[in-house]
Amino acid sequence: MNWFEKFLLICSGSHIKLLEKSPTEINKHTGIGGVILFTAILASLSSGYALYSVFDNYWAAIGFGLLWGLMIFNLDRFIVASMRKSGNFFRQFFAATPRIILAALLGVVISKPLELRIFEKEIDKQLNVIINRNKTALQDSVNIRYAQLTGSFSNERNEIYARINSLREEYNLASSELEKEVVGTATETTTGKVGYGPNAKRKEELKNAKKEELDAYMAQMQPRLSELDKEIDALSENKQKELDAARPTEEGYTGFAARMQALNELTKNNEILGIASLFIMGVFISLEMAPVLVKLISPKGPYDYLLDKHEYSFKIFGWESKEKMNTSSNERVLIHKKRSDRRIREEI
Repeated sequence: MNWFEKFLLICSGSHIKLLEKSPTEINKHTGIGGVILFTAILASLSSGYALYSVFDNYWAAIGFGLLWGLMIFNLDRFIVASMRKSGNFFRQFFAATPRIILAALLGVVISKPLELRIFEKEIDKQLNVIINRNKTALQDSVNIRYAQLTGSFSNERNEIYARINSLREEYNLASSELEKEVVGTATETTTGKVGYGPNAKRKEELKNAKKEELDAYMAQMQPRLSELDKEIDALSENKQKELDAARPTEEGYTGFAARMQALNELTKNNEILGIASLFIMGVFISLEMAPVLVKLISPKGPYDYLLDKHEYSFKIFGWESKEKMNTSSNERVLIHKKRSDRRIREEI
């Protein structure tokens, strides 16, 4: 075996000394080690990209990617190395089921960040759609909330202006009636005589009264109108500040969770992209499950028999050691008992 084969055998978790006694098994175990190694490399790249999309820091992404890859490597190595070829196939499959489920979950975890990288351009386009949609929803929500806050002020101001307009219309009507009376325009409310007569005098008094009522009401309501305008302007300014403060957050909605949301929407709306995403996930799940499945479906070979013998020899050694310890303990107890009995007889 060259150094690379030994390295792959170490990756597979196999016992090299036992494999040297069963050379026909070397290729199978180097293949398992290669799958475990490349799965760990893909896990490092996947987790590194995922962390970079969150923190936007190369060193943190590299460090966490290496750490995650080593963890996946060690976990896969332990899963494969802990499997034993004992019993029939169904018994082995039942024992391997938790490992297969764990391998499938790891495959999903590894594949998702790489899917985000593969479909990056499509995801960026969908992110713009999501950002604009969120901005619209935020704008509508803020508008509704501030409309409720300014409702009472706006209603009161509208009522005041409605009263002012009503008084102004009454004044304009009185002015029009006076003008018609003076010029002699005949209507239901005028005499039709030209000149300034008693009827015109009464209409002028009515006009002056309406003018005084309008001026008095406007003077009375002007301070309140100023207060209402200030309240409405302050709420409008607060609304704009809130929108301006939320804009960077909405425009910065490009993190890992946002990209996952965009990918989910893309796979739902685009059938081809959804199928491609499923195939990519299936490939990584298959890669992650490959070492376990290869170990499960492969027939029991010389290495497995040697491993069983090696472990059984330690089991027998442990059992013999315990028996020897028990025998030695019993002998010591008998010797101590005989000495005690002899001492008691001498004393008697």
